[in-house]
Amino acid sequence: MTERIVVVAAALYDGDRLLAARRSAPPALAGRWELPGGKVESGEAPEEALVRELREELGVEAEVRERVPGEWPLKPPYVLRAWRARLLPTSPAPKPLQDHDELRWLTPAELWDVDWLDQDVEAVGALETLRGAGLCRHAAPPRGATSHEAPAPAPRQNPPSS
Repeated sequence: MTERIVVVAAALYDGDRLLAARRSAPPALAGRWELPGGKVESGEAPEEALVRELREELGVEAEVRERVPGEWPLKPPYVLRAWRARLLPTSPAPKPLQDHDELRWLTPAELWDVDWLDQDVEAVGALETLRGAGLCRHAAPPRGATSHEAPAPAPRQNPPSS
């Protein structure tokens, strides 16, 4: 049996707004949205990988919080796991540095305004379920922290599939 390779994703929050990143590569994924993250390297804990990936892809410093229940299959042998995270008060605002060409902070009402990658649809659905159950409370940014804005493009309609 082939060992699974874990890909980590961040449910990165600013208050109760969730950061979505639009893929620019590879071509098959370009234009679709995801929770930012990447592959766990050999000898690296998933949480460490997530902090590293957020630094590389977005130029931010983040704190990883609890894991989102669930695991979503990608192309074998990859599997996606997600964690809630928040920007540290001293972090710069996120910028699309690698593999993304646009970022957008989504309010709970805007979660389905972007064309999520298939596996991210499942992860975002799990976040929405946690939020609806009252288990996923998003604290306001720490006192004195600034909001981390990213330009918002015109919304794209993509209702969740049933």
